[in-house]
Amino acid sequence: MATSVSRARRFAAGVAAAGLALSGLAAAGTTAATAATDDSGDSGDDEPTSLTIAVAQEVDSLSPFIAVRLLTTNMGRWMYDFLTNYDPETGETIPALAEDWETSEDGLTWTYFIREDATWTDGEPVTAEDVAWTFNTMMTDPAAAEANGNFVENFASVTATDEHTVEIVLDEPQVTMLALDVPILPEHIWSQVSDFGAFNNDTEFPIVGSGPFVLTEYEPNVSITLEANPDYWRGAPKFDQLVLRYIDDPDAQVEALRSGEVDFVFGLTPAQYETLQNEENITVSAAQGKRFQAITLNPGARLQDGTPFGDGHPALQDPVVREALVRTIDRDAIYEVAYGGLGEANGGYIPSRYDTYHWEPSEDETIGFDIDEANRLLDEAGYAPGDDGVRVGPDGRPLSFRFNVHGDNPQYIQAAEMMAEWAGEAGMELLVEPVSEVGSLLDEGTYDILTTGWNVNPDPNYVLSINLCSGLPTELGGPYLSDAYYCNESYDQLYAEQLSELDVDTRAGIVKDMQKTLYDDNVFVVWGYADQLEAYRSDVIASMTPQPDPGGNYYGQDGYWSWWSAVPAGEEDSAGSGGSGDDGGSDDDGSNTGLIVGIVAAVVVVLLLAFLLLRRRGATADDRE
Repeated sequence: MATSVSRARRFAAGVAAAGLALSGLAAAGTTAATAATDDSGDSGDDEPTSLTIAVAQEVDSLSPFIAVRLLTTNMGRWMYDFLTNYDPETGETIPALAEDWETSEDGLTWTYFIREDATWTDGEPVTAEDVAWTFNTMMTDPAAAEANGNFVENFASVTATDEHTVEIVLDEPQVTMLALDVPILPEHIWSQVSDFGAFNNDTEFPIVGSGPFVLTEYEPNVSITLEANPDYWRGAPKFDQLVLRYIDDPDAQVEALRSGEVDFVFGLTPAQYETLQNEENITVSAAQGKRFQAITLNPGARLQDGTPFGDGHPALQDPVVREALVRTIDRDAIYEVAYGGLGEANGGYIPSRYDTYHWEPSEDETIGFDIDEANRLLDEAGYAPGDDGVRVGPDGRPLSFRFNVHGDNPQYIQAAEMMAEWAGEAGMELLVEPVSEVGSLLDEGTYDILTTGWNVNPDPNYVLSINLCSGLPTELGGPYLSDAYYCNESYDQLYAEQLSELDVDTRAGIVKDMQKTLYDDNVFVVWGYADQLEAYRSDVIASMTPQPDPGGNYYGQDGYWSWWSAVPAGEEDSAGSGGSGDDGGSDDDGSNTGLIVGIVAAVVVVLLLAFLLLRRRGATADDRE
């Protein structure tokens, strides 16, 4: 989700972490987090093996109820298990905390069977009560629903029917029931929190979780340390530690990789990627992008009740101006020049990596690069050039727009400068200003154009949900999900339709209609998908699993496969290959069994959903008659 994410979800200034005495938390988590075991590769006398990743993005929150940035949602996957996960090779659903599941004939009741060998890192068992508490808290407390509330909006009830069985009843069928990307939290810890909107989960360490890694140390904007969980049910990671080290300059990150200060970097520029290809002890990787690059044009920041706020340029509320501006963007040139050809120019919201849901405009639908057309549109709309060549609106205000760009992303900066030059040929001025953080500008509505980008999961529901009208804030300074203050009732209706559509092809058609709606409205403007360029020290990391495997990315996975499977250099013989999710250990210590069972289970579920669809169609026909 590139070294930056589209936006920060922030709260009113001065909100402090909940003043809670989470008594015993540090002591309870210490044993599991730091125990030296053969599984984790540390005998107790040897120096711990450590894998250091360079990062630039700041933590928004360590609370899974709040966190939305790539950095923190990634850590959430490492620290907490979900009900299901994604196979590293195919991206299909596989078991996680839920080792099995079943659904009713009408698709409204889902029953998940929670594995009995999962434990929290303080030694307590993971139970169905933890699952039910997590979802019920999101259903009843808006502050707990900020990051992932879209998953539970259609939930009627969640009940733990016994210690290892949880039942979810829906208001309507929901296609994402095997892609609930929600970290399950320990009730015995989190039930002590009084204000989920203020609690950032950073008051006590180690943090109690159930995933393959335990967060033990956090120095804001310096480093984050996670240690291997030796009791993880799939098997312990082979590196004893993951360390995230803050280095906000891309060139400094590369130099740190060369010197051995860090072992892994991502979001490389094309020039860095080319330079590192022949470096000794460094392996480079170029994966097809799962993240789109885009800009948001401020259509007028507003609350859900329509109350405007901020100081966005009023001309961008005019669809003609927005289309003219998009007509000055040469997507092909951006990826050829700024990305060195290592990417794909495209206007579809879902990257082509996900071919089932990917959409791109036909020749007749394309709002393509055409500066003459941009000038014609603006002439006809009455935006005449001023004395300085910048067009002026009917209100006398020049078409001069602030263009705030992620300052830690050289490709964004170069692309923005290219866009500014093209826009100038149509009489629009783009004032490019790199900034360290675009989130606060979005929060306050004090922007005209922002760079943005999101990682997209195998199931696109979440990233589609950020554009719903319900994603707008309800009050000034309040939480919100929107990334562009976008609101279109037709889009909302399509979202509801795809959420309840169980037939994959039919749902894909609806998702493509949603992307066309976004494309035509020219508020959230996608340029395309850059290849994910990464590099690591092969004298530290012998192997690790990409996603998809082979040929995929390591950072920003839908899962934890890369870091969980990573094999320290020199331990290849004892640890196995480390690829495809196989930890190379015994059957009891993280074999591939879970993945194989998961693939079979995914196939069974697909067949089951098809059966349910036929039943639903039959019932609908009967009702009509």
